[in-house]
Amino acid sequence: MMSTAQRTLLVELLTEELPPKALARLGDAFADGIANGLRSRGLTTDASVVTPYATPRRLAVSISNVLERAPDATIRAKVLPVSVALDADGNPTPPLAKKLAAMGFADLPVARLERAMDGKAEAFFHTYTAAGAQLGDALQGALDETLGKLPIPKVMSYQRPDGETVQFVRPVHGLIALHGDTVVPATAIGLASGNQTLGHRFLSNGDVVVAHADAYASTLASEGKVLAGFADRRDAIRTQLLDAAGNDHVIMPDALLDEVTALVEWPAVYACHFEEEFLAVPQECLILTMQTNQKYFALTDKPLAEGGRLTNRFLIVSNIATDTPEQIVTGNERVVRPRLADAKFFFEQDKKKPLADRVPQLANVVYHNKLGSQFERTQRLVRLAGAIAQMIRGADQNAVALAERGALLAKADLLTDMVGEFPELQGTMGTYYARHDGEAEDVARACSEHYQPRFAGDALPASDTGLFVALADKLETLVGIWGIGLQPTGEKDPFALRRHALGIARMLVERRLPVMLSDLLNVTYQQFTSGVASDAYLNDVYQFVLDRLRGYLRERGYAANEIEAVLVSPSIYLDLSDVIERLEAVRTFSALPQADALAAANKRIGNILKKTAPPPEGVIEASLLIEPAEKALAAALDKVTPVVDEKFRAHEYAQALSALADLRDAVDAFFNDVMVMADDETLRNNRLALLSHLHLKMNLVADLSKLAA
Repeated sequence: MMSTAQRTLLVELLTEELPPKALARLGDAFADGIANGLRSRGLTTDASVVTPYATPRRLAVSISNVLERAPDATIRAKVLPVSVALDADGNPTPPLAKKLAAMGFADLPVARLERAMDGKAEAFFHTYTAAGAQLGDALQGALDETLGKLPIPKVMSYQRPDGETVQFVRPVHGLIALHGDTVVPATAIGLASGNQTLGHRFLSNGDVVVAHADAYASTLASEGKVLAGFADRRDAIRTQLLDAAGNDHVIMPDALLDEVTALVEWPAVYACHFEEEFLAVPQECLILTMQTNQKYFALTDKPLAEGGRLTNRFLIVSNIATDTPEQIVTGNERVVRPRLADAKFFFEQDKKKPLADRVPQLANVVYHNKLGSQFERTQRLVRLAGAIAQMIRGADQNAVALAERGALLAKADLLTDMVGEFPELQGTMGTYYARHDGEAEDVARACSEHYQPRFAGDALPASDTGLFVALADKLETLVGIWGIGLQPTGEKDPFALRRHALGIARMLVERRLPVMLSDLLNVTYQQFTSGVASDAYLNDVYQFVLDRLRGYLRERGYAANEIEAVLVSPSIYLDLSDVIERLEAVRTFSALPQADALAAANKRIGNILKKTAPPPEGVIEASLLIEPAEKALAAALDKVTPVVDEKFRAHEYAQALSALADLRDAVDAFFNDVMVMADDETLRNNRLALLSHLHLKMNLVADLSKLAA
């Protein structure tokens, strides 16, 4: 049996309808605020469980095992430094008397204070027992603190019936504060606490009395027709949607599901229909229309990722549960029809003007005041996409022509009525209109694919043309915006340059594009005739992309030293197309028993070579190899060099590194038996040349010194 000293506490604010997009955040903040306020005052225990509730008309929290009174606490408080508390004769000073009075111990004699060191100086301390906080006082404090810190999107001022003007996100009509079955005296926003609330606005009658804090959710459900828990209500909606969908697939993005959950207290799902003629409109338009304007859930015959097609049936989430929903269904079907008709009208009107004819009008759309209009940007994209296609596909002039055409039309749909109504459809509508205009399929796909990847983990463009235009689009943004001094600072990145840089890195790596990143940045810079500074900043952009690549590779499970070994290898600057193969090879090499010793030796060789340069030719003279150990190393290097070179040229990097493992004994013997920095300059230079050749072969695939402990 639960002790009467530890019972569940319930706190509820009954309000007018709260902003749906902010409800979940408000509910969590309210619950956390009350719980943290009580915890800091010692009223909760380790066994206390916090349960948040949030509906369109209430914010509430239930906390189990809340004490009526916090335990007394022993407190050792610093009073003042001795030098301040006592005068030169050792008598109490006025500051000491003032401090003790402020602490509530005005009559406390100095003799009862503890004198102890506080760092390097002596201070007075006082140890006393503080009475534990009473629940009523603690709750009032927690309420005041919480209501003052809620993440309210917009504060509303309103006048209470007694004439008092108060402020909150929405008018508040009731406050419950129950500890078990006992009302805890508290006030909030001009209201005194009680144990009554209201249920569903239409499905319940009159006040709902909550007899016990533990019965809150069940009482609201049975008497008030309210599912109080946000998560419970969301799960109920999701289950009903899936049931109502039957063999169809319901499209329910998290944001829409959350918003609908915040709009209803007793959800009921009903199926509706629209005329099949609207299915001639691109389904993305219809889906977005239903989701954005009406909060409806579209249905497809199979998942969109598998090529699902929209059906003319959709689902609504109502706040009214009834056995006769015909009027609700008919009303929603009547409401959605004009929305779909608008989408159809926009689509038909847009098709009357080819995308190519819209391109000159981009001159009236500002891209950035320092970088010109969207038309000027389109001209840069055309040149850049063509140059990228030529760099990657060489003499394939068809690939170049498709890339240039795709770049020309990529932004034209920004001027269509459909994209004007639904900016989220930019690119998607370009693909539909390009197909209608008879453009090549790759050109049409590039209109939408060039925005990919839109976010981390998003798919890359599937077509070559889309890939070239996507690279051009992201490179142009990155180099252009950086060039006018708007690079990311701290967390601020208004032009999403981090996302663009990651997209560039992913396309180069995942699509194995044989092109140098530095070349791409240089050719991009050349497209700007004004606005950007000298190309000195391109190295910063280069490193910025590599930093995004490092993060991407870490997310794929590669260790930091493995990544650095590959990215700082001189040969990697050819391109980034084989980064993954090199990383896998490094990982395989690291598992070899010889790996640690060779990595350490590589690091040692690198340090030696940094301090002294070998002869210009770097030629190893066999006649100058006089020590057995250096002869053995030269012979071993001669033996593995053809194997390493062959495997490297074939991109068989693991085998190339494995061949180096045979050098371990010879390398160890060399450093044990040979004095590299011999007094004889001729011998010294020859040995440095030997180490230089060895260092080159060891670092063909990756800089092995980065693997050294």
